[in-house]
Amino acid sequence: MSVNPKREAALKLLESTGMWRSNYAPPILRLLWSLGLNLPPPHFANFFANTVFTGTFFAVSWGLLMWVLVWSRRAMPLSTALLASACAGLFFGLVMSGYYAHGRRKYKLPSWAEF
Repeated sequence: MSVNPKREAALKLLESTGMWRSNYAPPILRLLWSLGLNLPPPHFANFFANTVFTGTFFAVSWGLLMWVLVWSRRAMPLSTALLASACAGLFFGLVMSGYYAHGRRKYKLPSWAEF
């Protein structure tokens, strides 16, 4: 999948913990890796980076889905829809960052810089 030895070693370490692959290498991240982006697995990324990445992805995908299925039919103002998506994305990003931070502590994983 990739030619990044540091990331491959990190993925092997995460696999050895018994975590599901979708937890330590989510499909969207594997897609970005295949496109050449050099991002660490989420358990090794810092809290802020995880919040921004997961929150942005969620806000955009959830906001578009809600706009197509619900909000456009109810004539919701675009500004309200954007604000609702941003708030949902921020909440989701914080929750996911907490989840990854918990996993990092639980499995005693080193930081990305130490790896």
